[in-house]
Amino acid sequence: MTNNEAQRRNWTFYEAIFFAMKKGPRRAIVELAYYSSLGFSIALSIFIGLFAGVYLDRQFNTNPWLTMIGLGLGIAAGYKNIALAVKKSRKL
Repeated sequence: MTNNEAQRRNWTFYEAIFFAMKKGPRRAIVELAYYSSLGFSIALSIFIGLFAGVYLDRQFNTNPWLTMIGLGLGIAAGYKNIALAVKKSRKL
């Protein structure tokens, strides 16, 4: 792809480089982006479960039971994200 083609399509510099790359390096970059976001999604699911449990404990005055249940559900959701990532990597 030439510089003029990238300008005609109004692509940014990085988009032009990404689409000009061969499929091998492009696939590696896409996989790297997916797996690097996996840790964030695991941590986020755990914190969402924890904070939901703490909130419900304060609402219903059931310390610490709903916090523990929320934390358990958050950890289970984190493991589900890991299982989906493993399943996706086996397809490749």
